[in-house]
Amino acid sequence: MAIRDGKAADDVPLLPPGAAMELPGRGTTFVRTMDGPPNAPTVLLLHGWTASADLNWFTCYGPLSRYYRVVALDHRGHGRGIRSNKAFRLEDCADDALAVCDVLGIDKVIPVGYSMGGPIAQLIWRRHPERVRGLTLCATAPYFLTSREERLGFIGLSGLATLARLTPAQARQWLTEQFYLQRKSDEWEPWAIQEAALHDWRMVLGAGRSIGKFNSRDWIADVDVPTSVLITMRDRVVPVRRQVRLFESIPKAEAFRVDGDHDSVVANADRFVPTLLRAIGSVVERS
Repeated sequence: MAIRDGKAADDVPLLPPGAAMELPGRGTTFVRTMDGPPNAPTVLLLHGWTASADLNWFTCYGPLSRYYRVVALDHRGHGRGIRSNKAFRLEDCADDALAVCDVLGIDKVIPVGYSMGGPIAQLIWRRHPERVRGLTLCATAPYFLTSREERLGFIGLSGLATLARLTPAQARQWLTEQFYLQRKSDEWEPWAIQEAALHDWRMVLGAGRSIGKFNSRDWIADVDVPTSVLITMRDRVVPVRRQVRLFESIPKAEAFRVDGDHDSVVANADRFVPTLLRAIGSVVERS
């Protein structure tokens, strides 16, 4: 089969092995793993809001696995992630991620968080600092709401999270087509539409509310592990000034820049992936 840019000729990405994983006392999620070189550090990939591990990271799996052991999971309500009637909490996502590592027998990791995955990575450090070798934070921030317009937007998502329980399949499909790193459905490939259709939109929309409440400004300066911040310089979703604020708030953090929008991991993979490798490599060298 012909291969180009990490994808098969029929535009279905080449994905590493994956399977459902039962997390004791938590539920069942979906996890992909790649062994990498012997004794390689482990990178724990944490995807963004309305994506899944595959939608967010498919361009990165192969390149990362040349240097690192790779673990990626679907977060709650996203893709084939844990289903729960509990309110969505980013803290639960952080604990889920380390529960995956427990099942796999992995002690220390480098959490790599994209957008919503950034707060999850920050919370992994805050809740389990002894498990974190370093952090790589991409297209993300220490907080997400400041303006009245932004707050109203997330209030609206809170209401939709309740209504989503009753929406018909057609409405769910419409919601699916509106999201995933702000890309339009006519740019998607069929596999991506099928992947996004797996979401539990009640939980995904609840995640929007949780993101809106997140704020690490009171404690982010306490981060004491090597950290890289990858800034998407044309980002229309997470303002660049907030990404820079995150970099400036973490002692001895290093900044890496990609000339692209919030979907650079997909739309500008030729620039994003090499920059991500440099960012993670810097963490490993400093740790």
